[in-house]
Amino acid sequence: MRNFTIAKTVVAPGSRMTLDVPVTHLHTHTPITMPVHVVHGKRDGPRLFVSAAVHGDEINGVEIIRRLLRRPDLTKIRGTLVAVPIVNVFGFLQHMRYLPDRRDLNRSFPGSQRGSLAARLAHLFMSEIVTHCTHGIDLHTAAVHRTNLPQIRINIDDPESKRLARAFGTPVIINADVREGSLREVASAKGIPTLLYEAGEALRFDEVAIRAGLRGIVNVMRELEMLPRRKTGKKTRVPARSVVARSTYWLRAPEAGILRALTKLGARVKAKDVLGVVSDPFGEKDTELRSPVSGIVIGRSMIPLVNEGEALFHIARFEDIDRAVGRVERFQSEQQQAIESDSDPSIV
Repeated sequence: MRNFTIAKTVVAPGSRMTLDVPVTHLHTHTPITMPVHVVHGKRDGPRLFVSAAVHGDEINGVEIIRRLLRRPDLTKIRGTLVAVPIVNVFGFLQHMRYLPDRRDLNRSFPGSQRGSLAARLAHLFMSEIVTHCTHGIDLHTAAVHRTNLPQIRINIDDPESKRLARAFGTPVIINADVREGSLREVASAKGIPTLLYEAGEALRFDEVAIRAGLRGIVNVMRELEMLPRRKTGKKTRVPARSVVARSTYWLRAPEAGILRALTKLGARVKAKDVLGVVSDPFGEKDTELRSPVSGIVIGRSMIPLVNEGEALFHIARFEDIDRAVGRVERFQSEQQQAIESDSDPSIV
């Protein structure tokens, strides 16, 4: 096993290290760095990056990585784990999605050394982190005032991404086209399969989303043989297979008003079901929001005040809706049981 070098820092086999990758200086001359933790095994194996807070207000992934790095079985790792809990340091400090120049970092890859602030940060992340790895997992939440059911987004036609998405174990996998300038697009183009995990909402911790994300990363590391596989016995429960949605639909507000949502995240809906009602402040006019499709609600708005055209309910469509509903219900039950039985305190 060779040394692993990142930002001119050498990490020896069988060791781990926290380092700060220099980014820039503020106008106060205060240095800004990107925190990175490397766990470098004694044996050769895959090199996996796990990143969070590419959007600075999406903080569930920060907690997921904190819990990942505390796992005692990392002493047995084969290959290398590169954990980057806060990629967009600027947005994280300001509790906002974007960078100070209002650019979206996840539309700025691969970036450039002489471009905008977003382009420079994207280039730094690609050159110092991504290009040194063989696989990646990028952790996200829904945008501000929205929430997402735990889900993995991939190009379902890529065999390696599909294999790892199955191993991750979210209730649903979304066949999602890559966004131009996104980390997933650029990493995949370089032959680095990258899973996009979406769960929970911005600026909030969600215990279910955090636990599902941590378990999923460990599952992927076991699938890649970076960690020993779990010993099976008679009482070991076979994990349910994720269900793939090949298309999704956003139900938008037909007009501005105050939303009374009637449908929970993860709920099954049928075409023409009423998912909510938009009213004026006096209650003189009610507009029902009827789903035009059948499926499962995988995302929804969390704020009752809506503007015309605003995305309110995100519905995933499946070939076998009954199987998809069963998978979501089993996932929710398993997560609740795990929280109730775990001796470790849960975030509330």
